Amino acid sequence: MERINFLLIERFWQIAKSYWFGDKKWIARGLLLLLVVLLLVYTGLSVLLNTERGTLISALSAKDEDRFWQTVIYFVGILVVYAPLFAGYNYLQKRLGVEWRKWLSDRIIDRYFTNRSFYRLNNEKKEIDNPDQRIAEDIKSFTVDSLQFMLVIASSILQIIAFSGVLWGISKELVIFLVIYAIVGTGVAAFVFGKPLVRLNFEQLKKEANFRFSLVRVRENAEAIAFYSGEERESEQVKNRFMAAFDNYKRLIFWQLNLNALTNFYEFIPFIIPAIVVAPSIFSGDLEVGKVTEAQGAFFRVFFSLNVIVDRFDAFTNFGAGINRLYGFTEFLEETETKEKEADKPTIKTEENGRIAIKDVTIQTPNLQQTLVKDLSLELATGEGLLVVGPSGCGKSSVLRTLAGLWDSGAGEIVRPSLDEILFLPQKPYTILGTLRDQLLYPHTDKEISDEKLQETLEKVNLADLGDRFGGFDVEQDWTALLSLGEQQRLSFARLLLTQPKYAILDEATSALDVGNEEKLYKALVDTQTTFISVGHRPTLRNYHQRVLQLSEDLQWELKTPEDLSTGKVASSK
Repeated sequence: MERINFLLIERFWQIAKSYWFGDKKWIARGLLLLLVVLLLVYTGLSVLLNTERGTLISALSAKDEDRFWQTVIYFVGILVVYAPLFAGYNYLQKRLGVEWRKWLSDRIIDRYFTNRSFYRLNNEKKEIDNPDQRIAEDIKSFTVDSLQFMLVIASSILQIIAFSGVLWGISKELVIFLVIYAIVGTGVAAFVFGKPLVRLNFEQLKKEANFRFSLVRVRENAEAIAFYSGEERESEQVKNRFMAAFDNYKRLIFWQLNLNALTNFYEFIPFIIPAIVVAPSIFSGDLEVGKVTEAQGAFFRVFFSLNVIVDRFDAFTNFGAGINRLYGFTEFLEETETKEKEADKPTIKTEENGRIAIKDVTIQTPNLQQTLVKDLSLELATGEGLLVVGPSGCGKSSVLRTLAGLWDSGAGEIVRPSLDEILFLPQKPYTILGTLRDQLLYPHTDKEISDEKLQETLEKVNLADLGDRFGGFDVEQDWTALLSLGEQQRLSFARLLLTQPKYAILDEATSALDVGNEEKLYKALVDTQTTFISVGHRPTLRNYHQRVLQLSEDLQWELKTPEDLSTGKVASSK
């Protein structure tokens, strides 16, 4: 358990230090210093309020009316300062927490999208599940909860110091009893319940996220599931993921039951201790009756401050599980290609240049389990079109992924332009959350293009009525749900015609279209003088490309002209 605690502290510090020692450190430290000042004042006023409570009871017991009303006025005066100060303290705590969350979220989101880490995570790090939850929930828990825990501990230390002085003046035996009692309770809770609760909370976060993700997948693929009549299978899968979370939660609440039984007994015993210890002095007349109330108030403050670990143990273990998840995520995002585990990995070299050339390239899957293409060499002239054909599974899409820099496992060298000069059109187009204008200009949504130009382009791709159907160019819609796959592919082509990149890569980008629409789109593409590479199966695609790369399942490849492909003639091969 001790090793786990030190590991959690180390991981917490690795994530937290960049904020407290980074570019926002003076703002963060300034807010924290103000919080500490308010905490000091708040603690001092708490001691005064506790003392006046005892004086109030003593005045009532002695039937001293003047002393009673004087104490009431003093008590209310302290409260007038105490209440807004405590409210301000809570506000600043939440404000610092949300500022920290914003900073850390921005930092991690930037890293998530840098060097296509989001893509690598999905393909290479399956054990890092549900990155959406780690960004949305675990960062929130880490920043807001850790600040709260830190201030709770700081407050507890101050209250122990302040109220122990009060308690020591009333009864030294109470202070000694408190320290021993708190140490024993904290030790039992940490060593008996610590490890299983951390593990079960970690698993609960993971299983709840998996359950939620299965429901999201049903929503996103509702039509396909309905076509397949896959309701029973999907229902079973969703229920299985729920049962995994349910079974783990049952084990979790069993351990929480035992912990609660211990803490309830542990926390109620001290209610009678102060009265028992102080009673002889009250009966003998050495202390006023109000000292019992004062002693109880100070005792509870010190006890619950010493008992902060036991009292919040379940929250601490849940927080610890979140630290582990967030640490694993940030560790992946900070990985570099020079790490030891990747040092011996065969890698395809990439050179950025104003052309596309492939030099003796062997393509392997990212896990190095399979070779898809061997010793491929070709060069694409400016304005030329290359068609990649071959049976399913032979590596057609893998060639495109390698050109785009998504895959780099293998050998050889890729020469290509900057990725900013290449537009990729997948078979299933990506429709963003936004307006029709955003769809047409993505990923350059800040580009200024007139409505007339947008409408003219929609007409070129046979979507002339799209704006009228859905409220114009500036209305947000769920385009994936509204448009058929064929309409999405035509919209994707409109994006290509508008942005007119120097290079385009099309992965079966017209598979859902009829031959007439396909011909219209490719003719418009050829007119833009864009250099492009297409993957496709239709023989009609040969009409728009000057060369054909034919791949086979035995790692062989051939470069042909469309005429060679029609006659079966071999142009060049490997």
